[in-house]
Amino acid sequence: MEPTRIIAVRHGETSWNVDARIQGQTDVGLNDTGRWQARRLGQALAGEPISAIYSSDLGRAQETARSIAETAGAAGAAVIPHQGLRERCFGMFEGKTFDEIHRQWPDQAHNWRKRIPDWQPPEGGESLLQLRERVTRTLHELASRHLGELIVVVAHGGVLDAIYRVATGQEVNAPRTWELPNGAINRLLWTPQGFTLVGWSDTQHLDDAHAPADETTA
Repeated sequence: MEPTRIIAVRHGETSWNVDARIQGQTDVGLNDTGRWQARRLGQALAGEPISAIYSSDLGRAQETARSIAETAGAAGAAVIPHQGLRERCFGMFEGKTFDEIHRQWPDQAHNWRKRIPDWQPPEGGESLLQLRERVTRTLHELASRHLGELIVVVAHGGVLDAIYRVATGQEVNAPRTWELPNGAINRLLWTPQGFTLVGWSDTQHLDDAHAPADETTA
């Protein structure tokens, strides 16, 4: 059985990324830098035999995915939104900066920073275990449709973090030692037995040209 090849990318930058403001499932659009990153992604993936492009149904991910489809010349690969690729729900934290959260809810902020696996942000937030289960189930579902093919998955920092942990066998509360930059290219293989990491956090396509001068995570 041939594996499914997966290119997983985090959406381009938003103004809330710049402000270190928690986005979660709040629908925030790309800024100028984010749109530039999305175009550069498409250029970097030009010529790849992309069979399908799956995206979180949030606007910042869909805009990134559409730009990849157009710029990569993958016109035959429709952008397919999937709610299972949404960012983690952060409940009452959404819209707040890290400093605001620490000032207003120090006990809750402590629980968050400790990465307690079953702790949920108040007002409907997801635990790390719930996020991992959702992301893993969604990726298995999507990858199983494309054995022997290449798909692109456009999602969010929390989703990419969950994917990395599953692929490398790390627990949800293990200290993070890997980067999750906006617009990076991450490659994995999928078989029914699970995921294998091939490459992570490739940003070469963002290093050889300059982003908009007037633009400077979550």
